[in-house]
Amino acid sequence: MPRFKQSIVILLLLFFCVGCDRLTKDAAQQYLALESPQSWFHDTVRLEYAENTGAFLSLGSSFSKEVRVIVFQVFPAIWIVGLALYLLFTKIPSTLHMVAWCLVLSGGVGNLLDRVFHDGRVVDFMNLGIGNLRTGIFNVADVCITVGVALLVLQTFQRPRQLVPKNT
Repeated sequence: MPRFKQSIVILLLLFFCVGCDRLTKDAAQQYLALESPQSWFHDTVRLEYAENTGAFLSLGSSFSKEVRVIVFQVFPAIWIVGLALYLLFTKIPSTLHMVAWCLVLSGGVGNLLDRVFHDGRVVDFMNLGIGNLRTGIFNVADVCITVGVALLVLQTFQRPRQLVPKNT
């Protein structure tokens, strides 16, 4: 894919994913923050407002505020800028690779925006599970990161295509 077209696709995907993340987090703040958890499909899907000062499953939430700023805002911001530059100025080897990294970037941007504008907190509101087996509470940005990483892992297990000579 030509680099200009690649950049347009990256920016559109980034805009779409970060936009969805912002819209859903704003809706969660407006409609779920003061409500009790809502569930569907025999509590398989649960919407429950939470603010997380840590990372996955609140890891790091007990760090001091200064350490949380460095670990959850400064380092991710540097990493996000580096990833954005890589995506925009490098010829990406495959469309799947580009989409995967763009999803990771989108999720990182979405959660970083939350931390910057909400005093170091990220809005989470989705929870899935069956019985006592449940995920942590997460958001759309977390889904983007997870799907992007899963695509990258799957891509590493794909066999490289062998060039087979044509019989003439």
